[in-house]
Amino acid sequence: MGCLALALAGCASTQFEIKGDAPTAAICQAPGQALSALVLWGPVWRPDQKDVPQREEAARQGLQHFLGTAGCFASYELRRLPGGGASVVPGDAELRALAAATRPPPDRVLVVTVRELGPVLKLQSAVPLVEGGTEVVLDLVALDAGRGTSIARFQARWRNGGTMVVKGVSSLPQDMSAAMSAATSSAPRAP
Repeated sequence: MGCLALALAGCASTQFEIKGDAPTAAICQAPGQALSALVLWGPVWRPDQKDVPQREEAARQGLQHFLGTAGCFASYELRRLPGGGASVVPGDAELRALAAATRPPPDRVLVVTVRELGPVLKLQSAVPLVEGGTEVVLDLVALDAGRGTSIARFQARWRNGGTMVVKGVSSLPQDMSAAMSAATSSAPRAP
């Protein structure tokens, strides 16, 4: 019975890639630092996206978990971007103005646009195999609010799965948190 369970569970692996401008400085704080952040988030779903409210709640929970446990920032404020299912990402000048209007002013502004958050399932036709898992696609923009300079502007794609792996929606908050951890650790740490 144990072998059957292992065969059905499959072997999962995690893949991570970024596209865009490599971070020029650390997004997260270094040991001994105490950075604050204004974190803005919102989705830009594809037109046929299913279960939008559940995915948005999973994204919010995953971000909250990441921010509360990863040690990226000593303090933070998490806000939803305007625009509903197609969030509007402010330009750098607007982000600097938002940071200046926030009390106390944050050290970092981080914008997270969720493009994909969900299970993936592919049926192989040549051999009756299932390949599945979870995929998270995020666009990240980070600013050093004090200097008003851009730190990062890239897309992160995080996947966890493999052959004979079938995942549902229950792991989406954890997957979102793991994707954020991978994305922010891809940047250099502050000296």
